[in-house]
Amino acid sequence: MTPLLIDFPVFDPVAIAIGPLAIRWYALAYICGIVIGWFYARSLLKKERLWGGPAPVSAVQLDDFILWVTIGIILGGRTGYVLFYNLPHFIQDPLDIFQLWNGGMSFHGGFMGCVIAVIWFARRNGLPILSLGDITTAVAPIGLLLGRIANFIKPELWGRAADPDLPWAMIFPTDPTHLPRHPSQLYEAGLEGLLLFCILAVMIRFGALKRPGFILGSFVGLYGAARIVSELFREPDPQLGFLWRGMTMGMLLSVPMLIVGAILVIRALRKPSVHHATPSLQAQP
Repeated sequence: MTPLLIDFPVFDPVAIAIGPLAIRWYALAYICGIVIGWFYARSLLKKERLWGGPAPVSAVQLDDFILWVTIGIILGGRTGYVLFYNLPHFIQDPLDIFQLWNGGMSFHGGFMGCVIAVIWFARRNGLPILSLGDITTAVAPIGLLLGRIANFIKPELWGRAADPDLPWAMIFPTDPTHLPRHPSQLYEAGLEGLLLFCILAVMIRFGALKRPGFILGSFVGLYGAARIVSELFREPDPQLGFLWRGMTMGMLLSVPMLIVGAILVIRALRKPSVHHATPSLQAQP
């Protein structure tokens, strides 16, 4: 059978150029993810029926929180990549830590940065931590979707070698082996981004925000599952390769998320709702 390979579309790494100012796709994905997520979060806060009453966070407080969570994503994401994925390199060349335009952001590190931002901001402003966490994670898949598309455009973090007969197998121009591979960045965009966003949106529609911590726990657990599945098709980072029992670093970091997510969801279901919970989300006796 003749291999049917899709030619990888070559993109200009610079998305927007205004004189000497150049914004790359990677940076644009972060900017758009934060801005779109901000507008979506504001729309959720306006709908009292989703909360069973006034939302526990005001629009003004959300506006202030955006800066906090942005700093948490950037600092946490870069710190996580340095520590989890390429520490020996950065010990040798510490100045490379600041070259964010070259990529190298860890979701798990960025998530921990967000957790710190949520806890810190909530305590400083007298807000319920779990509810603020629910809002943050409800919009997180938007950034994940755009981020994975940016990974594809760059291109980086491509997939494992695929059967040449796979209709959507691609040869990435930056791959020195020139093997047909899974476009795993698009798999992740679909699972971690689009699908996860839709699932959380349906949960919110049926009253999940009335149980603080439910959306947070659902995001944590479902992301962990989606990431583990995606890693089955993604080429491990070359400096790490396969780790314990053939698992990748992404898998190992996602396993605890399954456990933490399940704990958060169970706790949310066992506690009475803040207002009147939707019956489909009430704990079963």
